Amino acid sequence: MRIVIVGGGFAGMNLAKSLAGKSGIEAVLVDTNNYNFFPPLIYQVATAFIEPSNISYPFRRMFQEKDNIRFFNGNLKQIHAAEKYIETDNGNLTYDYLVLAMGTETNFFGMERVQEKAMPLKNINDALKIRNTLLLHLECACRTTDPEERRKLMTIVIAGGGPTGVEVAGMLAEMEGHVKEKDYPELNGIHTRIVLIDAGPNLLGPMTQKSQQEAYDQLTRLGVEIKLSVAVQDYKDDHVYLANGETIETYSLIWVSGVIAKEAPGLPAGSVGRGRRILVDEYNRVQGMDNIFAIGDICYQTNNAAFPNGLPQLAQPAIQQGQLLAKNFVNLQQGNALKAFAYKDKGSMAIISKFKAVVDLPKSFMKGFIAWMAWLLIHIMPIAGFRNKVKLFFSWMWSFITNDPTIRLIIRSDKRNGDIHN
Repeated sequence: MRIVIVGGGFAGMNLAKSLAGKSGIEAVLVDTNNYNFFPPLIYQVATAFIEPSNISYPFRRMFQEKDNIRFFNGNLKQIHAAEKYIETDNGNLTYDYLVLAMGTETNFFGMERVQEKAMPLKNINDALKIRNTLLLHLECACRTTDPEERRKLMTIVIAGGGPTGVEVAGMLAEMEGHVKEKDYPELNGIHTRIVLIDAGPNLLGPMTQKSQQEAYDQLTRLGVEIKLSVAVQDYKDDHVYLANGETIETYSLIWVSGVIAKEAPGLPAGSVGRGRRILVDEYNRVQGMDNIFAIGDICYQTNNAAFPNGLPQLAQPAIQQGQLLAKNFVNLQQGNALKAFAYKDKGSMAIISKFKAVVDLPKSFMKGFIAWMAWLLIHIMPIAGFRNKVKLFFSWMWSFITNDPTIRLIIRSDKRNGDIHN
């Protein structure tokens, strides 16, 4: 049995790892990157708190001594379902079973200028671009004698009040208070304006009201401007235009306002639903297909009564689907009945600032330092590689104790990466 898995995120990686050592099964993991990375911590790369290597791990290293698992570096171009092969930019791959686990990409809601000029935060390259851009803007702010120019350089707008937006805003506000005055004495007494915008009435929309209020209170205390129930409509000539008629002058618009499932060219239109998510049954088999499955954020599964609009696009559903599908492939191979997917909700969490986090569990709520410690431990454990866990833990601890992370490096300062006039 030859299984091709497209996408090496939480879902695809856990499926591949769970298939390791299974007799009679060959699995090929296809991904644009040659590494897996840990999305919940991507914002800490963007804010120069940790290095990309702390949250990344090469697939080929991961699959060492796993003789039935292979990695293929490529990008999906077309699914040829009748012929049972996929076309990538680096060649074709045949399969007996195909698993689509490509996840999501940034949704700009059709706003072309926002897509062209704003900075998304979905992958390592995005995070490095944000890091370089914000650091370059601080250097420019130190040099300029024009107060208007400095104000635009030191205004950061974050569109999207979900966990990523809250975490980015909190981290930037902490660095404003602890780092800027030490690294940039030329800017002492000059405040960085951080504006967090969301079209909904609350921050952390999917979480409980207690978590929403805690996030609002903590960010406000840190000096973050919060604008709710208003959407970004355009970004033109270094002006962010809001739906209420307000404009904000800035060179930095960080866009974390929504996602859309990545395209799966070749699937029939009837297999794709709202937000481009692929319609699947209780076994994660794609609607209308016998040998194509979809797992993780890209799939739309409605067999759980608690989530009639599909499972949340979070790590836990993806991990659990990947692990169960591996068992079901063994069942298929052995002629046994498949097991339906049943999501075990383990709650959700978000960090707000130093020693401040919120955790929503199915039957309880935590905030403050205890929640922050829970967030820290839970986010370290799934990271691939013991060395990465140790590096990340000590990097975190040192940075939090000293309030002075030491990785504020502008690595790629060319015109394509951080130039305010590009």
